[in-house]
Amino acid sequence: MNLLIKRSVVKPLLIPLTAVTAGSFLVSYRLFKYAFERVDHVPPTSKEKQKYADDYYDYVAWMKQTASQTWTLNANSPENKVVASYIPATRPTKKTVIIAHGYKGNRETMANYVKMFHEMGFNALVPDDRGHGESSGNYINFGWLDRLDYLQWINRVIDHVGKDSDILLFGVSMGGATVEMISGETLPPQVKALIADCGYASIREELTYLLKQQFHLPEYPVEPLVSGINRHVLGFSLDDVSSTKQLAKNNRPILFIHGGRDTYVPVKMAYENYRATKSPKQLWIVKNATHAESFWYNPTAYRKRVTAFLETYFK
Repeated sequence: MNLLIKRSVVKPLLIPLTAVTAGSFLVSYRLFKYAFERVDHVPPTSKEKQKYADDYYDYVAWMKQTASQTWTLNANSPENKVVASYIPATRPTKKTVIIAHGYKGNRETMANYVKMFHEMGFNALVPDDRGHGESSGNYINFGWLDRLDYLQWINRVIDHVGKDSDILLFGVSMGGATVEMISGETLPPQVKALIADCGYASIREELTYLLKQQFHLPEYPVEPLVSGINRHVLGFSLDDVSSTKQLAKNNRPILFIHGGRDTYVPVKMAYENYRATKSPKQLWIVKNATHAESFWYNPTAYRKRVTAFLETYFK
């Protein structure tokens, strides 16, 4: 499947201001730009994870020094070019993990997970999503359009590694939600299992939660206005971006991981995603971990839990 997006041009929005105040619209538009517009740097991590900085940069240095290839989708379409790093395993293998990064991150920010899977004998494909890193796009789509790019990445892996490939999908935060949303698509048999770390249940629910927690704003009329702006710019409403709806169609084994002290994507969303899933599933709540901290809190326990899941479902 080839996904091509036309260059975004913000035209005057056809949203009647008679229903809302101009002030509400202005607030919503500024929020849209704050949350959805790309930034070409990785924002600082949370205070809770600052203590892992030295380890993080060691992982990044390892990834930069490890032999890799640069893969590209839509190379002849500047508005749609998507870039990834492919890191082959030390020994030839049919096992490949495709790793999805988090919000305002890039493939480099997944270096610790790349190294973990590399040591477990996997090839690794690590894309920059649209609106991130070296990939094109002026706006972040929170995994909804990215999921279609990942279907192309899956086919690229099969073409490169072989039709007897065994593929694992893995993601953290927005990447976790991206994996969850990919799960509802028609996947080739080479995709054997999925792991989603701290993914949200839906972007509407996540935005509504953050409106109250961070900005002290009501859901109405802000969320419907942001959704309308997003539909105008990117072609879909926030109601479309739902992990739970996609997981209801999933038929692959999946491991959900979530920090018990996550106040960015609240842990109740992990339970929502788990309940929505009818396929074989596991849920691991890392009691004292904050958002996207589960690996860093105890890397040995994290790897052990992932290994146990793979020994059961990835054969």
